[in-house]
Amino acid sequence: MLSRVTVYCGSASGNNPSYTRLAEETGIALAHAGIELVYGGGGIGLMGAVARSAKSHGGRVTGIITEQFLKLEQGWTGCDELIVVPSMAERKHILIERADAFLVLPGGLGTYEEFFETLVGRVIGRHPAPIGLLDQDGYFEPLEQLLDHAVASGFARKAARACVVRGSTAHELLERFRTMESLAHSANDFLPMHGHSGS
Repeated sequence: MLSRVTVYCGSASGNNPSYTRLAEETGIALAHAGIELVYGGGGIGLMGAVARSAKSHGGRVTGIITEQFLKLEQGWTGCDELIVVPSMAERKHILIERADAFLVLPGGLGTYEEFFETLVGRVIGRHPAPIGLLDQDGYFEPLEQLLDHAVASGFARKAARACVVRGSTAHELLERFRTMESLAHSANDFLPMHGHSGS
């Protein structure tokens, strides 16, 4: 059962207006499903768009932001709960700790960092939550190719790769999350030092 979903996305809006629409639609989907949005606490870019959209459609919004970015990103005061922490490490820890699942929208280096830390956490057994790439206009195709290349080259396992799914709408991914079978963590299945060539 999904009660809280952490969303990673850009503090910029990008150069494609469809990214903002995707963020707004994600906020609506979470609110209508009764799922709390947990995100990075910013009030600008896609972060601000998803948070305002969720809140305006009756959803609950929790933001996690660092003291440094509170001012730089104009931390959004419309959050039901805004948690201010001293470091990025603590911010990411809470974002992961509070999630039943993760949605990753278009974003930059910080979004990629959050995605990979969350994926590695899943691979080494720190959390069991599924991870969804919410794609728009093929934004995540290069990332998926990179993950597939890591498997083909023997540096990642197929079970680890299977933790990441891709969809075009939040509704689609939320439904997939609900029907996905929970894969128990096994070092033999997930860690690259076991087996050969990602088998």
